[in-house]
Amino acid sequence: MNPTFDSQPVTNFELRFQSLDRHGRSWSFACDGEGHVDMDAMTESVRNNYLFARALIGIDLDTPQVRSIST
Repeated sequence: MNPTFDSQPVTNFELRFQSLDRHGRSWSFACDGEGHVDMDAMTESVRNNYLFARALIGIDLDTPQVRSIST
């Protein structure tokens, strides 16, 4: 039997950037338990969104929180 490998690592955590002015609106990105994201594994579009969200911390978005997600 040959082992198979996924191109995307399985994660049970997300890094969530919550809007400062709109309840319920947020941006989320897969991360490890410490909040580290794998930018190399992101598509260009997702990476651009992640960098945009980081740039908006304190302006439009709250400090991101690491959250456990269920699969």
